Amino acid sequence: MSAIPEFSQQFRDAMAHLSSAVSIVTSNGSVGKVGLTVSSVCSVTDSPATLLFCINQSSELHDVIKQNGKVCVNVLNPEQEELAKHFACMLPSTMEERFEWELWLESQDQQPMLKGAIASLVGDIVDTHPVGTHTIFLVKLSQIEVEPKDSLVYFARQFKAVEM
Repeated sequence: MSAIPEFSQQFRDAMAHLSSAVSIVTSNGSVGKVGLTVSSVCSVTDSPATLLFCINQSSELHDVIKQNGKVCVNVLNPEQEELAKHFACMLPSTMEERFEWELWLESQDQQPMLKGAIASLVGDIVDTHPVGTHTIFLVKLSQIEVEPKDSLVYFARQFKAVEM
C-alpha cells in the first residue's frame, strides 16, 4: 500500500525538522569513482564498527556504489558546505571535476577520503535492504580517521553550522 501524497508531504515536513549530519559518501571500484551528499548516516554498532546510510534507488549512483562494494563516508564541517552542494548537484560540476580538485586523499582500500573532514569512515558494504524508494546500505568499517571540529548539519531544508 503506497502512502497518500498528503501524508508523504507531512512526513517530509516532519523529517525536515530532524537535524542530520551532512556527509559525502564516496566509492571507487571497478564500476567507477563517484560521490554523493547524504544526510542519512547512522551508527549501527561499535562491535564490529558498522554504520548505515540510505540512497534513493532512482539515483544513477545507487548501482555504482552497490556494485563497487566499498565506500568512504566523509562527515563534513561547515567550511565544506559548497562541496556538499556540488555533490548534491545543487551547483554545476561534473563528477570528474569534483575528484580533480586538490581535496582528496586515498584510503588503504583506494576510497576517496576528503581532506579536512570531521571523520572519514571507510569500509565494505556487507548488506543492503530495499525499503520503498530507498536502499539501506550497511557498512562494516575497516579504517577510521577523525579530526574533531564544528559540524555541518541539514535542518529545515538548509545547511547549518553546529559549533563544538
